[in-house]
Amino acid sequence: MSHSTPGRMMGESLERIPILLMVRELGIGGTERQLVETARFLQRDRFAPHVGCFRPDGLRRRDLEQAGVPILHLPVYSFKSAAVVKAAAQLIRYIHRHRIQIVHSFDAPLNVFAVPVARLAGTPAVLSSQRGDRNLTTQRLKRLLRITDRLADAVVVNCEYMKRYLIDEERVPELKVRLCYNGIDTDQYRRRRSGTVASSGQVVIGTVCALRPEKGVDTLIRAFAAVQRPGAALVIVGGGPEEARLKALCAESGVENCHFEPATNDVADWLNRIDIFVLPSRSEALSNSLMEAMACGCCPVASRVGGNPELIEHGQNGLLFQPDAVDELAHSLRELLDDETRRRSLALAASAKITSRFTFANAAETMQGIYESVLSSTGRKLREPAASG
Repeated sequence: MSHSTPGRMMGESLERIPILLMVRELGIGGTERQLVETARFLQRDRFAPHVGCFRPDGLRRRDLEQAGVPILHLPVYSFKSAAVVKAAAQLIRYIHRHRIQIVHSFDAPLNVFAVPVARLAGTPAVLSSQRGDRNLTTQRLKRLLRITDRLADAVVVNCEYMKRYLIDEERVPELKVRLCYNGIDTDQYRRRRSGTVASSGQVVIGTVCALRPEKGVDTLIRAFAAVQRPGAALVIVGGGPEEARLKALCAESGVENCHFEPATNDVADWLNRIDIFVLPSRSEALSNSLMEAMACGCCPVASRVGGNPELIEHGQNGLLFQPDAVDELAHSLRELLDDETRRRSLALAASAKITSRFTFANAAETMQGIYESVLSSTGRKLREPAASG
């Protein structure tokens, strides 16, 4: 027994699959977080993860370094630059040197860059990702992404809505589209206090999002204006091009008890101050903000778009409303403001759903199954680079 273990462990080490996960930058965004946690949670006796990016000096870099994940810096800052060609050659060399068996790009810029380069390098399995609504991108980028759809062995999506969109609208073969729901750090995102009612005497309605038109925060402000009362406060956490317009709308609508908080890394702390979380998006895939709010024990209310109905079962663990439907949202807010028992019941059910089904460990396990399935189905092996001289 004691003599067989080292041999078995050495065999496992030799069988580890080198995989390169790629994203534009290592910032605070949800896509970056999903990539980093995939790299961290993949079984190390089966996979040897690497990460490649254009901009490596972001908040997530430290997480990767602490996990011992090598980072490949590809210095591309514009696709119109000659640096693209140099970076492509650098990526091909890296794939060959480290015998990378799987390349998986997590966002649109890396889909466009890494998928064709990885295919040119002879990588056995090449995967792209579609984690957001393509209708929010330019027509040129859409055309390029459709090319990568054809080049990739699989396209990973984060909700059923996005899967149906790729199949029905983009004509991607169904067998090529693989679903892996996002995961949430349930240690960081959890309820740390009983709620804000006991401490402040107010019910806090809030949202956390980028302040862009598609997020529909104006719908929330108008609905709050219709129901505002002394016992309710509105909190909007985030920054973006709509900020000035939204502040003006608050003034025009007579909303007084509203606080705007700039984008922050302390999202979990702000979510713990919110009783009713509203995601009024006009367009959405699978919202990390909504999942984090649910994990933090907020009572969730969301527009019936994208992947939101996959997270919220109306009346069971939250409420849904039609996008832009101010009156419908106002009705839901009144109901929850007037019924604390129902509000807390929905919040508990929302938290239970996230902690049981949407953890990083669950997401990494699903992604690992996708990688093994795609690699097995391709039946390819990485070609040795031709000898020089």
